[in-house]
Amino acid sequence: MYLFAFGLRGVYRIHTMATVAETNLDSVVGKLVVEQGLASPEDVQEVLSKSQKKGPAAEDPSQQSLSDMLVANGIVTERQIERLMPRIEKYHSPAQQIPGFKIIHRLGAGAMATVYLARQLSLDRLVAVKILPRKYMENAQFIERFYAEGRAAAKLNHPNIVGALDVGQAGKYHYFVMEYVKGRTVYDDITDNKSPCSEEEALDIIVQVARALDHAHGAGFIHRDVKPKNIMITSSLVVKLADMGLARAVSDREAAEAEKGKAYGTPYYISPEQIRGEIDVDFRADIYSLGCTLYHMVTGHVPFEGPNPSAVMHKHLKARLTPADRLNPALSLGLCEIIEVCMARDRDKRYQNTTDLLSDLEAVKNGEPPAQARKKFDLASLASLEDTAAIDVSQMQAVAAADAAPKTFIEQPLFWVAMIGWAVALVLGVVTLINATR
Repeated sequence: MYLFAFGLRGVYRIHTMATVAETNLDSVVGKLVVEQGLASPEDVQEVLSKSQKKGPAAEDPSQQSLSDMLVANGIVTERQIERLMPRIEKYHSPAQQIPGFKIIHRLGAGAMATVYLARQLSLDRLVAVKILPRKYMENAQFIERFYAEGRAAAKLNHPNIVGALDVGQAGKYHYFVMEYVKGRTVYDDITDNKSPCSEEEALDIIVQVARALDHAHGAGFIHRDVKPKNIMITSSLVVKLADMGLARAVSDREAAEAEKGKAYGTPYYISPEQIRGEIDVDFRADIYSLGCTLYHMVTGHVPFEGPNPSAVMHKHLKARLTPADRLNPALSLGLCEIIEVCMARDRDKRYQNTTDLLSDLEAVKNGEPPAQARKKFDLASLASLEDTAAIDVSQMQAVAAADAAPKTFIEQPLFWVAMIGWAVALVLGVVTLINATR
């Protein structure tokens, strides 16, 4: 171990052109490859010595990490470095490289990013720092989406939306600094309580989310990923809509064309038009997802379930929704009507904007009927009646037309009277003839 420590000091001396951040990372990589028996301290020092001896014409060593150089020199394989990455990041968090912020601990991680709790040193306040994972650092599409999230969030300023503070790059790492929300998610409530939310509680939350969406829609942005995990509840019960990672401006036709035919969203809450990868996805997609979220909250079940994402999305397109009050009989008729209008498969039959939806949510919250939803149901019923009436009228017209049509001689009543008279006379004649012959 003493030899290794001496070797690392040699590494520091040789690798003088590297940044402090990269040197610290290299020290962790060097320590772990030696501990795992993948390389010796001499191997590490020799690799860095070779890199330094190539002189100024060579690639700047500050742009190449120790792991890259070990792989390039055949000391370790890429696969071996990949296996070490969880341990490397445990000792050397990429978030520690963000200048001006002191990382406290990791808050969570997903497929697209890892989020850390940090203190912004200049203002002495807690913030959340989202870091793009290493595997996406060379992916231009993911990087652009990451920055698009920051730009979208920066344009929205609302008490029910998690605020954006900064976005940028430090070394190889792309980061997004946002407001730190201390609390829980709606998903936490659903899974922890193992029972549906009360109607009153659900309405309090959904009204605030609808206000956030109304603001975003007014600014020209579609969220496209409204779901329980993206709805935060603070300790003071303020609701905040988070994660603008899939947000897109409605007017961004270039992005819409690029995403044509692709389903962006979360299968349990995604709208039919998103599943079909339509170009003209608009605000009504968020209204559908909000309806799915409300359904999950008050029933304890997602609207559609399946063995895999494809099966779930197919049900959004084809399956009949089980009424929410069948799963939770305590729900009011008004709330169930709101859910069904939000989740109409045909977006023209949904709420056409969040303003109308908010009006109905507030009404049901105050014990009144949802006027906008009732109007939707009444129009649908009226259309059905009109179709039926059209059928009845056409049938009556057909009968009337048949009655009014000119009749042939055979169809005249006098013809049949005459025929009956002739038949009776014939019978009487035959009877008379028989009696006479006796």
